[in-house]
Amino acid sequence: MTEALIVAIDGPSGVGKSTAARLLAARLRVPYLETGAMYRALGLEALERGVDPDDAGAIAELLERLDLDAAFTDDGEILVLLDGRDVRPLIRGPEVASATSRVSVHPAVRHFMVDLQRRWAGRRGAVVEGRDIGTRVFPETPFKFFFEAAPEVRAARRFQQLREAGTQAVTLPEVERQVRERDVRDSTRAESPLRRDASYVVIDTGLAGPQEVVERMLRAIDERRPAPGRR
Repeated sequence: MTEALIVAIDGPSGVGKSTAARLLAARLRVPYLETGAMYRALGLEALERGVDPDDAGAIAELLERLDLDAAFTDDGEILVLLDGRDVRPLIRGPEVASATSRVSVHPAVRHFMVDLQRRWAGRRGAVVEGRDIGTRVFPETPFKFFFEAAPEVRAARRFQQLREAGTQAVTLPEVERQVRERDVRDSTRAESPLRRDASYVVIDTGLAGPQEVVERMLRAIDERRPAPGRR
Protein backbone atom coordinates (compact mmCIF):
# COMPACT_ATOMS: atom_id res chain seq x y z
CA MET A 1 0.00 0.00 0.00
CA THR A 2 1.36 3.42 -0.96
CA GLU A 3 1.89 5.77 1.95
CA ALA A 4 -0.11 8.99 1.94
CA LEU A 5 1.91 11.97 0.74
CA ILE A 6 2.32 14.58 3.47
CA VAL A 7 3.96 17.92 2.71
CA ALA A 8 4.61 20.17 5.73
CA ILE A 9 4.79 23.95 5.36
CA ASP A 10 5.68 25.95 8.46
CA GLY A 11 6.44 29.58 9.13
CA PRO A 12 5.14 32.71 10.85
CA SER A 13 2.03 34.61 9.84
CA GLY A 14 1.95 36.51 6.57
CA VAL A 15 4.61 34.57 4.67
CA GLY A 16 2.22 33.22 2.04
CA LYS A 17 1.82 29.69 3.35
CA SER A 18 -1.85 29.39 2.43
CA THR A 19 -1.44 30.63 -1.14
CA ALA A 20 1.52 28.36 -1.86
CA ALA A 21 -0.08 25.40 -0.11
CA ARG A 22 -3.24 25.64 -2.22
CA LEU A 23 -1.26 25.87 -5.44
CA LEU A 24 1.04 23.01 -4.45
CA ALA A 25 -1.85 20.77 -3.40
CA ALA A 26 -3.50 21.32 -6.78
CA ARG A 27 -0.28 20.41 -8.59
CA LEU A 28 0.22 17.28 -6.46
CA ARG A 29 -3.50 16.39 -6.56
CA VAL A 30 -3.80 15.96 -2.82
CA PRO A 31 -6.02 17.82 -0.32
CA TYR A 32 -4.95 21.05 1.36
CA LEU A 33 -5.30 21.58 5.12
CA GLU A 34 -4.93 25.02 6.65
CA THR A 35 -4.36 24.21 10.31
CA GLY A 36 -4.61 27.88 11.23
CA ALA A 37 -8.33 27.72 10.42
CA MET A 38 -8.72 25.05 13.10
CA TYR A 39 -7.18 27.28 15.76
CA ARG A 40 -9.13 30.28 14.50
CA ALA A 41 -12.36 28.30 14.81
CA LEU A 42 -11.51 27.68 18.45
CA GLY A 43 -10.69 31.37 18.93
CA LEU A 44 -14.07 32.25 17.42
CA GLU A 45 -15.82 29.75 19.69
CA ALA A 46 -14.18 31.29 22.74
CA LEU A 47 -15.31 34.77 21.71
CA GLU A 48 -18.86 33.68 20.91
CA ARG A 49 -19.22 31.89 24.25
CA GLY A 50 -17.53 34.60 26.30
CA VAL A 51 -14.63 32.38 27.38
CA ASP A 52 -11.36 34.08 28.37
CA PRO A 53 -8.73 32.94 25.83
CA ASP A 54 -6.04 33.19 28.53
CA ASP A 55 -7.87 30.90 30.98
CA ALA A 56 -6.35 27.46 30.40
CA GLY A 57 -8.97 25.67 32.50
CA ALA A 58 -11.89 27.32 30.75
CA ILE A 59 -10.39 26.60 27.34
CA ALA A 60 -9.86 22.94 28.31
CA GLU A 61 -13.56 22.73 29.22
CA LEU A 62 -14.45 24.38 25.93
CA LEU A 63 -12.45 21.74 24.04
CA GLU A 64 -14.52 18.98 25.66
CA ARG A 65 -17.67 20.23 23.96
CA LEU A 66 -16.10 21.68 20.82
CA ASP A 67 -17.81 20.44 17.66
CA LEU A 68 -15.02 20.67 15.09
CA ASP A 69 -15.20 18.56 11.94
CA ALA A 70 -13.73 18.34 8.45
CA ALA A 71 -15.29 18.14 5.00
CA PHE A 72 -13.50 17.56 1.71
CA THR A 73 -14.54 20.19 -0.84
CA ASP A 74 -14.74 19.65 -4.60
CA ASP A 75 -11.63 21.79 -5.12
CA GLY A 76 -9.54 19.62 -2.79
CA GLU A 77 -9.58 21.72 0.38
CA ILE A 78 -10.19 20.21 3.81
CA LEU A 79 -12.91 22.55 5.07
CA VAL A 80 -13.05 23.19 8.81
CA LEU A 81 -16.60 23.13 10.19
CA LEU A 82 -17.56 24.57 13.59
CA ASP A 83 -20.89 23.28 14.90
CA GLY A 84 -21.54 22.05 11.37
CA ARG A 85 -21.15 25.50 9.79
CA ASP A 86 -18.60 26.97 7.44
CA VAL A 87 -17.00 29.77 9.48
CA ARG A 88 -14.45 30.95 6.91
CA PRO A 89 -16.05 34.42 6.60
CA LEU A 90 -15.94 34.85 10.40
CA ILE A 91 -12.38 33.89 11.33
CA ARG A 92 -10.22 36.39 9.43
CA GLY A 93 -10.72 39.55 11.47
CA PRO A 94 -8.21 40.99 13.97
CA GLU A 95 -10.34 40.16 17.04
CA VAL A 96 -10.43 36.47 16.18
CA ALA A 97 -6.73 36.55 15.27
CA SER A 98 -5.89 37.92 18.71
CA ALA A 99 -8.03 35.33 20.50
CA THR A 100 -6.51 32.58 18.36
CA SER A 101 -2.98 33.55 19.28
CA ARG A 102 -3.91 33.44 22.96
CA VAL A 103 -5.74 30.10 22.97
CA SER A 104 -2.98 28.48 20.92
CA VAL A 105 -0.42 28.68 23.73
CA HIS A 106 -2.30 26.21 25.94
CA PRO A 107 -0.86 22.65 25.84
CA ALA A 108 -4.35 21.09 25.85
CA VAL A 109 -5.18 22.98 22.67
CA ARG A 110 -2.01 21.87 20.88
CA HIS A 111 -2.61 18.21 21.82
CA PHE A 112 -6.23 18.37 20.68
CA MET A 113 -5.41 19.98 17.35
CA VAL A 114 -2.40 17.78 16.57
CA ASP A 115 -4.53 14.66 16.98
CA LEU A 116 -7.19 16.04 14.63
CA GLN A 117 -4.61 17.13 12.05
CA ARG A 118 -3.03 13.69 11.95
CA ARG A 119 -6.39 12.00 11.49
CA TRP A 120 -7.71 14.41 8.86
CA ALA A 121 -4.56 14.64 6.74
CA GLY A 122 -3.80 10.95 7.15
CA ARG A 123 -6.97 9.95 5.34
CA ARG A 124 -5.74 10.86 1.86
CA GLY A 125 -2.45 12.65 2.39
CA ALA A 126 -2.32 16.43 2.21
CA VAL A 127 -0.33 19.60 1.93
CA VAL A 128 -0.52 20.83 5.52
CA GLU A 129 0.48 24.33 6.58
CA GLY A 130 0.88 25.76 10.05
CA ARG A 131 3.59 26.45 12.60
CA ASP A 132 4.58 23.05 13.97
CA ILE A 133 3.66 20.65 11.16
CA GLY A 134 7.16 19.37 10.42
CA THR A 135 8.35 19.42 14.02
CA ARG A 136 5.30 18.10 15.87
CA VAL A 137 2.45 16.90 13.68
CA PHE A 138 4.30 15.03 10.90
CA PRO A 139 7.99 15.02 11.91
CA GLU A 140 8.61 11.88 9.85
CA THR A 141 7.77 13.39 6.45
CA PRO A 142 10.81 14.15 4.29
CA PHE A 143 8.93 16.99 2.60
CA LYS A 144 9.30 19.97 4.94
CA PHE A 145 9.38 23.64 4.01
CA PHE A 146 9.88 26.70 6.18
CA PHE A 147 8.76 30.07 4.82
CA GLU A 148 10.18 33.33 6.08
CA ALA A 149 9.95 37.03 5.18
CA ALA A 150 10.66 40.34 6.87
CA PRO A 151 7.96 41.46 9.37
CA GLU A 152 7.20 44.62 7.41
CA VAL A 153 6.61 42.58 4.23
CA ARG A 154 4.29 40.21 6.06
CA ALA A 155 2.42 43.08 7.72
CA ALA A 156 1.81 44.73 4.35
CA ARG A 157 0.36 41.48 2.99
CA ARG A 158 -1.87 41.02 6.02
CA PHE A 159 -3.04 44.64 5.85
CA GLN A 160 -4.01 44.18 2.20
CA GLN A 161 -5.92 40.99 3.05
CA LEU A 162 -7.86 42.82 5.75
CA ARG A 163 -8.70 45.68 3.40
CA GLU A 164 -9.90 43.25 0.74
CA ALA A 165 -12.06 41.54 3.38
CA GLY A 166 -13.68 44.87 4.21
CA THR A 167 -11.85 45.58 7.48
CA GLN A 168 -11.05 49.29 7.52
CA ALA A 169 -10.62 49.97 11.24
CA VAL A 170 -7.01 48.79 11.49
CA THR A 171 -3.88 50.65 10.34
CA LEU A 172 -0.69 49.27 8.81
CA PRO A 173 1.41 50.14 11.92
CA GLU A 174 -1.12 48.27 14.08
CA VAL A 175 -0.89 45.23 11.84
CA GLU A 176 2.91 45.29 11.96
CA ARG A 177 2.80 45.51 15.75
CA GLN A 178 0.44 42.51 15.86
CA VAL A 179 2.73 40.55 13.54
CA ARG A 180 5.77 41.17 15.73
CA GLU A 181 3.85 40.32 18.91
CA ARG A 182 2.60 37.10 17.33
CA ASP A 183 6.16 36.19 16.35
CA VAL A 184 7.27 36.51 19.97
CA ARG A 185 4.39 34.38 21.26
CA ASP A 186 4.87 31.72 18.60
CA SER A 187 8.62 31.39 19.10
CA THR A 188 8.63 31.48 22.92
CA ARG A 189 5.60 29.39 23.88
CA ALA A 190 6.38 26.28 25.90
CA GLU A 191 4.29 23.95 23.74
CA SER A 192 5.41 23.43 20.12
CA PRO A 193 7.23 26.73 19.55
CA LEU A 194 7.78 27.93 16.01
CA ARG A 195 11.20 26.67 14.96
CA ARG A 196 13.01 24.87 12.16
CA ASP A 197 15.93 22.50 11.87
CA ALA A 198 18.24 21.18 9.17
CA SER A 199 15.52 18.90 7.76
CA TYR A 200 13.64 21.89 6.32
CA VAL A 201 13.99 23.56 2.95
CA VAL A 202 13.95 27.29 3.79
CA ILE A 203 12.33 29.71 1.33
CA ASP A 204 12.28 33.49 1.66
CA THR A 205 8.89 34.34 0.21
CA GLY A 206 9.63 38.06 0.34
CA LEU A 207 11.95 37.52 -2.62
CA ALA A 208 9.77 35.22 -4.74
CA GLY A 209 6.21 35.11 -6.03
CA PRO A 210 3.80 32.22 -5.31
CA GLN A 211 4.39 30.40 -8.61
CA GLU A 212 8.17 30.55 -8.21
CA VAL A 213 7.85 29.28 -4.64
CA VAL A 214 5.73 26.34 -5.77
CA GLU A 215 8.17 25.41 -8.54
CA ARG A 216 11.02 25.39 -6.01
CA MET A 217 8.97 23.17 -3.73
CA LEU A 218 8.15 20.72 -6.51
CA ARG A 219 11.83 20.42 -7.40
CA ALA A 220 12.72 19.80 -3.76
CA ILE A 221 10.00 17.16 -3.42
CA ASP A 222 11.26 15.34 -6.52
CA GLU A 223 14.78 15.39 -5.11
CA ARG A 224 13.61 13.96 -1.78
CA ARG A 225 11.37 11.23 -3.14
CA PRO A 226 12.82 7.76 -2.52
CA ALA A 227 14.15 5.93 -5.55
CA PRO A 228 11.91 3.16 -6.96
CA GLY A 229 12.15 0.04 -4.84
CA ARG A 230 13.59 1.91 -1.85
CA ARG A 231 11.79 2.98 1.34
